[in-house]
Amino acid sequence: MATHPLAGKPAPKEILADIPRLLADYTAVRPDPADPAQLVSFGTSGHRGTSGAGSFNEDHILAISQAICEHRAAAAITGPLYMGMDTHALSLPALETALEVFAANGVDVMIQPGASQGQGFTPTPVISHAILTHNRDAGAARADGVVVTPSHNPPRDGGFKYNPPEGGPADTATTKAIQDRANEILRQKLAPVRRMPLARALAAATTHLHDYIRPYVDDLGNILDMEAIAGAGLKIGADPLGGSGIGFLEPIAERWGLNLTVVNKTVDPTFSFMSVDKDGKIRMDCSSPYAMQGLIALKDDFDVAFGNDPDFDRHGIVTRSHGLMNPNHYLAVAVDYLFRNRPGWREDAAVGKTVVSSSMIDRVAASLGRKLSEVPVGFKWFVDGLLDGSYGFGGEESAGASFLRKDGSVWTTDKDGIIMGLLAAEITAQTGREPGETYAELEARFGSPVYERLDAPATPAQKAAFKRLTPDMVDAGTLAGEAITARLTRAPGNGADIGGLKVVAQNGWFAARPSGTENIYKIYAESFLGREHLERLKAEAQGIVNAAFRAAGA
Repeated sequence: MATHPLAGKPAPKEILADIPRLLADYTAVRPDPADPAQLVSFGTSGHRGTSGAGSFNEDHILAISQAICEHRAAAAITGPLYMGMDTHALSLPALETALEVFAANGVDVMIQPGASQGQGFTPTPVISHAILTHNRDAGAARADGVVVTPSHNPPRDGGFKYNPPEGGPADTATTKAIQDRANEILRQKLAPVRRMPLARALAAATTHLHDYIRPYVDDLGNILDMEAIAGAGLKIGADPLGGSGIGFLEPIAERWGLNLTVVNKTVDPTFSFMSVDKDGKIRMDCSSPYAMQGLIALKDDFDVAFGNDPDFDRHGIVTRSHGLMNPNHYLAVAVDYLFRNRPGWREDAAVGKTVVSSSMIDRVAASLGRKLSEVPVGFKWFVDGLLDGSYGFGGEESAGASFLRKDGSVWTTDKDGIIMGLLAAEITAQTGREPGETYAELEARFGSPVYERLDAPATPAQKAAFKRLTPDMVDAGTLAGEAITARLTRAPGNGADIGGLKVVAQNGWFAARPSGTENIYKIYAESFLGREHLERLKAEAQGIVNAAFRAAGA
């Protein structure tokens, strides 16, 4: 994809979202259940859409919330529902709509003080932490949660995701059941929905104000060496990118005595302070050097710095030596450091990664004598392993990760951008080298990979064919001059369908997966032999995929 002329530049006024129109459309636009584009659709991170397109409206939230209430009743989940939201414009009205339904159904809901006034934002990992903290008491009624967020998506978008008692993203069976029931409710013109006016819902005995900040902040010492960070006197920069963790950063600094500066305290639903992303859109992607220009420009002012997306489940690490680190590079550094410095973890605790994450992680895991568990895309695949301690770490190439407490017990089962940012400070404090310097050492030991993602055209029939692909449909014996060592349509770590194809050789690999919204498929490719080898690998990847399409009858 060509780089947009505005990429990396301050967002001009003409591309800012029309917030009044966005909010008016939330209630005024009624989705058409006969249009697939306007139905409830749970992807890897819940339902997302925008109000003007009829894909994220009051009707959707009413239907999803009622479906969640019915799911809770069927699953005998009777404990509190921990609810958070980010700073997108559509998050507050969606939270209020959901509260009206939850209160009418008698669900005990825990919201941050100020949440109903457009303040009191609560990050995704904090909701996961709250659910798991509550459920640690085996005698307590099980809790679950909802986070109202479209993650790093543009300001016009809204999002709504459900976290079951396991604390992380719901599994496919759960999201499908909620999605299907919500769409049935839409087709019934919302007749099954139980709802009460917002004022009554806020005053209901089942609606509780809950301090999310102090329990999370106080607990950080059980997962990170906060004393070492404070003792090193590091200058730490943090850019919340106008997101939901903005109320957590200064309490963290105060509680733990950190020299931490919040470089941007602006909360603005247009996100007008952002620099424009590669495609010309405002996108709060903390792994994009175009979107992170503000923090990158300050890199020399801090020993280490980090940014987060609006719901704080992703991280971007900025160092003096590297500027913004590639997410794959930082994951490798985190794995190398954590498994050397967490003696309380099980000796058989595995390194978890997605099938499209860098093979540098494989090489680091092998050097540590640790099992590598490779799973499909989506953080839900790490939930069980983090819960029982069989995964010490779970990370994905899109800058999302979490890891265990020092004692080897679960911290969160959703991505936590806060701990990943603070981990960069711990690594610097304990080793005397910031993560960019540590990654350079890893490259000296294991090689220098070149990683890239690109889009290729695909017809609807070809996209559907990805579900029918099998390893024997790959006829090629070599990939960019090397013998193919693996042809995968299922993840080696858990045997789950990866939703596409991965082909592996000794010094390079590619994976191909269909887009859920466009007539394209995504190719992820990596080479340890340099740029020229990567270009050859990418070219051959498309030929291998096209041959597999033909074998699948597409």
